Amino acid sequence: LDTLEKWVTEIFSEIPNNGLPKPCFGDLTQPFDTPEFHKLYRVVPVKKVHSLSITWALPPQEQYYRVKPLHYISWLVGHEGKGSVLSFLRKKFWALALYGGNGETGFEQNSTYSIFSISVTLTDEGYKHFYEVAHVVFQYVKMLQQTGPDKRQVIWEEIQKIEANEFHYQEQTDPVDYVESLCENMQMFQKEDFLTGDQLLFEYKPEV
Repeated sequence: LDTLEKWVTEIFSEIPNNGLPKPCFGDLTQPFDTPEFHKLYRVVPVKKVHSLSITWALPPQEQYYRVKPLHYISWLVGHEGKGSVLSFLRKKFWALALYGGNGETGFEQNSTYSIFSISVTLTDEGYKHFYEVAHVVFQYVKMLQQTGPDKRQVIWEEIQKIEANEFHYQEQTDPVDYVESLCENMQMFQKEDFLTGDQLLFEYKPEV
């Protein structure tokens, strides 16, 4: 560790600190709040696959990294058990898989907006009924909105424990990739959360 510290000091200590704050574009609110954004796009894929993707542009969520509200919602949306969206669509023979979430990359989450997407892999029959599939997804999201998270702390705690186990028992990664990840974390999280801010859930705040 002493050797590494010596190398880092030699390489980076001469870089001047201009004292400027981190750039923030939070004043550019609702970048996609335009009538043109509410459209359906049909794209012919290269592979023979039918996929329905629904995308929302939300206010920036990166400041809530200790709560991770989008991760919580994606957990509920992506649930595959009884009563889930995917379970219902599979019974109709309309879908094979469903995924929802935010990639937490600079494109999907930044100081201007956060993207939340739900992607459904459709069967041939599901492709014929993709309007109905979209309607089911919106119905489920509406149900979550009306129910609210207050009675669902058990689910949040379950997610928290699973993410904690994955963090503690994670496989070793390539050192270069790990350092790159930490450098990105340093731009987004408080100092005490550099190692854990992108993985662990710390606080349950239903209002968020």
